[in-house]
Amino acid sequence: MAEPPRSHYCVDVPLRWSDMDAYGHINNVQFLRLLEDARVIGFQEWFGRDRSPLDEGVLVARHEIEYLAPLEFRLQPIKVDMWATKIGGAGFDLAYEVHDVARSAGEPPTLYARAETTLALYNFRTTSPRRMAPEERAVLEQHAGDPVTFRWRRR
Repeated sequence: MAEPPRSHYCVDVPLRWSDMDAYGHINNVQFLRLLEDARVIGFQEWFGRDRSPLDEGVLVARHEIEYLAPLEFRLQPIKVDMWATKIGGAGFDLAYEVHDVARSAGEPPTLYARAETTLALYNFRTTSPRRMAPEERAVLEQHAGDPVTFRWRRR
């Protein structure tokens, strides 16, 4: 895996003992929690703690995950690279790569999964979609990158 572009945000996300399945791997459903944890941490850093889309209102509309290698439980956190793609008027997509650090010099880190989440901006008071504020768009554009290239779409 090549070094991600500067626009990619990287966050450490700890694993939980309860994330494991009967095979000793992190369960596929738990990957959604890992992505959510990365999003929450990332949004606080991207937008500031006072005005995150999480506070203003955002709903998950879609997830797509491609599992590439089994992730076994360990104490050190995994790394999640995250960047914005497809920024629209009332929502945006986030792309992710879930990986670890290289175990030794010259060895690439293991890439466990690629994923993409579509988020819709929402006003909880009026219970209706909302438009993206110019400040939100500016922040997302600072972290913009190419869409995820899923293996099955390369045909």
